Amino acid sequence: MHLSRRNLLASATMATLPVPPQHREQLRTGFERLAADGYSALSGQRIGIVTNPTGIARDTSHIVDVMHKNPRVKLTAVFGPEHGFRGTAQAGGSEGRSTDPATGLPVYDTYLKSGKQLADIFTTADVDTVVFDIQDVGARFYTYIWTLYDCMEAAQLAGKRFVVLDRPNPVTGRDAQGPVLHKEFATFVGRQPIAQAHGMTVAELARLFNGEFLSRPVTLDTVLMTGWQRSDWYDASVLPWVPPSPNMPTPDTALVYSGTCMFEGTNVSEGRGTTRPFELLGAEGLDGRWAAAANELALPGVRFREAYFAPTFSKFEGKTVGGVQIHVHDRAAYDPVRTGIALLVTVRKVWPGFAWRPDNWIDKLTGSTRVRTMIDAGARTDEVTGAWQEELAAFRRVRKEYLLYG
Repeated sequence: MHLSRRNLLASATMATLPVPPQHREQLRTGFERLAADGYSALSGQRIGIVTNPTGIARDTSHIVDVMHKNPRVKLTAVFGPEHGFRGTAQAGGSEGRSTDPATGLPVYDTYLKSGKQLADIFTTADVDTVVFDIQDVGARFYTYIWTLYDCMEAAQLAGKRFVVLDRPNPVTGRDAQGPVLHKEFATFVGRQPIAQAHGMTVAELARLFNGEFLSRPVTLDTVLMTGWQRSDWYDASVLPWVPPSPNMPTPDTALVYSGTCMFEGTNVSEGRGTTRPFELLGAEGLDGRWAAAANELALPGVRFREAYFAPTFSKFEGKTVGGVQIHVHDRAAYDPVRTGIALLVTVRKVWPGFAWRPDNWIDKLTGSTRVRTMIDAGARTDEVTGAWQEELAAFRRVRKEYLLYG
């Protein structure tokens, strides 16, 4: 049965009723629902799509290739985020302006572009509707959600309609965790005051951005998933996993990322240049004392193994370093942000060489000076995490108004 456009597009009442596990339907992404309805939600529109390698159909075909071949879709432009449309660039890079060899479509670079500059790109591309379809990983400092925000703002300035095709939050949508960004620390790793682990899908975030943060709301439609519940991990989706960025190789990486990415703000390797980025952490001079100290805390759902590795790029390139590997044995009990704080507290105690990055990047990642200054003052893990509970509770109340799934 074909869905009407009204039913296909988001409403606050969709997907809110619980479904018994034995009768759960297979998850269908926003793109799958859009395609099943014959792209009627895009009828008569010139379409530009913001996407990357994660924009795939279930058979792993890229949605740009699929839509370009369909005569019902007037796909005229592609917009690439950080790492690029085809995902070849490392962190802090993009692929630039190009022509896609598979389709002949112009590919525009959105990375680090916002406001009028990005609005002008949408105008130059001569699109009526901008579509967003990128797999997020659930952390505030993962830049694709801020590409979403910037593109929504630019679409509003350019007078374009905006459509979000939803995908699962791979680490569930159960709750928000961690500190909330303070506006004076806003950067591309955090434009607006949301929690470090936001616990939302991109469609829900789009509604939150539109309702709370954009100076003027954009004309927004969201094509929701069916068959997804807030407690679902990525493996419940039976969808192929495509690395959203070069250092996000598996859903296990996403599970730890909202905590261990904080090590980007230190002189400790966050595991870039290894096969287990963000699960391996280390530095020259670190040894088994760190894993022992972390294990003594008996953090729920996780153990730490003494580990040694030699990164092939990034920090300590070509050098053997010591540290820990994170082994999550109960992901439902595991709190990635609290675990990340505990690792920062313990590494500072066991390694005299520990230092923050000179530019205090940790403040941008955590959203304020609090984590850095409290740890420097000798605060314990629970003291640090306790300091943000009031602002986290306030964010949870706002977040609740924009959730779309039960």
